[in-house]
Amino acid sequence: MIKLYYAPGACSLAPHVVLEWIGKPYQVEQVDFNDPEFHKLNLAGAVPVLDTGEGWTLTQDGAVLQYLARRFPEANLGVGSSLREEAELERWSAFFTGDLHPAFSPLFKPQRYTTAEDESALDAVKAAAIKLVYKRYDLLESHLDSKDHILAGKRTILDAYAFPMLRWGNQMLPDGLNRHPNLHRLHDALATDPLVQKVLKDEGLL
Repeated sequence: MIKLYYAPGACSLAPHVVLEWIGKPYQVEQVDFNDPEFHKLNLAGAVPVLDTGEGWTLTQDGAVLQYLARRFPEANLGVGSSLREEAELERWSAFFTGDLHPAFSPLFKPQRYTTAEDESALDAVKAAAIKLVYKRYDLLESHLDSKDHILAGKRTILDAYAFPMLRWGNQMLPDGLNRHPNLHRLHDALATDPLVQKVLKDEGLL
């Protein structure tokens, strides 16, 4: 059976949601980042980690999500088979992995991004991160004009991928998602999905 190792509210929330959307049996285990046993599963010490139930594990959110979409095509969480559709999925997956997610990192741990230790220096790192997050949000906001989903006119793994990062913004940015009505709309649609609500409850986030 598939097993997902997660941390509450982290980017592992995305595959947790996708597993619920798929509707097949799965297990989850909350990790302790200080546990040496967890680092044996992923030397990077990060979530998600997916035990595929086939004798091997997979890390990295984008890879885990695409694996799940391809393993369970009947859930219809991927895109069509045309080269363009596949490229668009890869493009937006890379955007979340390489652009939007890293923009939040200095908000979570500003001390990693400066050698200074005073509070004002850490606040400056956070302020720069907020500007960068808003810049990344602007790109996604524009893309979502007249769209209810990120791709293919339907729910895909990309909507799940966006969800934790929209939650972070809603919680951590000075104006939340109010500057970005399209993102606000997508966030609220996902947050009120009964299966997403189940995952949020299971992770202790509701």
